[in-house]
Amino acid sequence: MEKAYEPYVDRLIELAIAEDIGDGDHTSLSSIPADRRGRMKLLIKQAGVLAGVEVAERVFRRLDPTVAFERILNDGDRVEPGQIAFYVEGNLISLLQAERVILNLMQRMSGVATQTAVYADRLRGLKTKVLDTRKTTPGMRMLEKMAVRIGGGENHRIGLFDMILLKDNHIDFAGGIENALRGAREYLAEKHKDLKIEIEVRSLDDIDRVFAAGGADRIMFDNFTVEQTREGVARVAGRAEIESSGGITLENLRDYAECGVDYVSVGALTHQIKSLDMSLKAVEA
Repeated sequence: MEKAYEPYVDRLIELAIAEDIGDGDHTSLSSIPADRRGRMKLLIKQAGVLAGVEVAERVFRRLDPTVAFERILNDGDRVEPGQIAFYVEGNLISLLQAERVILNLMQRMSGVATQTAVYADRLRGLKTKVLDTRKTTPGMRMLEKMAVRIGGGENHRIGLFDMILLKDNHIDFAGGIENALRGAREYLAEKHKDLKIEIEVRSLDDIDRVFAAGGADRIMFDNFTVEQTREGVARVAGRAEIESSGGITLENLRDYAECGVDYVSVGALTHQIKSLDMSLKAVEA
C-alpha cells in the first residue's frame, strides 16, 4: 500500500470497527472463551477481480497483532467461485469481530476492480487509459481508487487538492476560459504550488480559445460525439493531454479511444458497481 493512502485507510478501518462493535461484540463475548484461538478462510463465491487482501490483513492485525495471515491469492488476481483467497489464525473473538468489516471492504473493492477490468480490457492494444472520477462512496474514496488501479485503470485526481480542474461551473463563474486559466496560473504562482491544470471544453471552438489563452496540461472534451472528438484531437495536435468525459459507455468506449485520446474518464467504475460475493468461513481444527 502506498504511504500516501495509509492514514486514510487506517482512519476508515477505525471507523468501520467502531460502528460495528460499539460497546462490545456481545454475541461473541457471551459464547466464545476469551482465550480461544481459531482459523478462518476467505471463500470466493463469484468470478471477478480480487481486491482488498492487503486491507484485510491490516484489519486483522488491528484487532489481533498476533494473527497469522497466510495469503493464497493477491490483489489483482482473476478469481473463480470456490477459490480460497487467504487463511487467517488468531484470537477467535477478534476474527469474528473483523469478519463483517473485512467482507464489506473487500466485496466493494473487488466489485470496483472487477468493473474496472471490464473497461480496461475493452481498451486493450490502445494507448488510451480508463480513469476514475470523484464519484465515490464518502469515506471510502482511497479504497475505491486503490481498487481501480488493481483492476487495471488509473486514478484521476484524488480530490480537490492535487490538480486544478476547471470545469463548466468554474469557467462560467470566472467569466470565461481566459479568466479561468489566468486565475489558475496566478494562483499557482502566488501559492508556489506545482499542480497540473486541466480545463473542460464544451465545443471545438473552446479548444482554440484554450490555446489562445496559453494552453493547459490537459483538455477534457465534455460530452463530445465521436466525430467531434476526432476533430478535437486534430486541433489539439499533441500540445496537451486529452481526456474524453461524459456519455461514455462500455459500448462506445473503444470508439472514443480510437480517436486518439489519452484518457477516458468513467464515473461508473465506482458509482455503478456490484459487490463481489465472498464469505469468511471457519476452518475446522
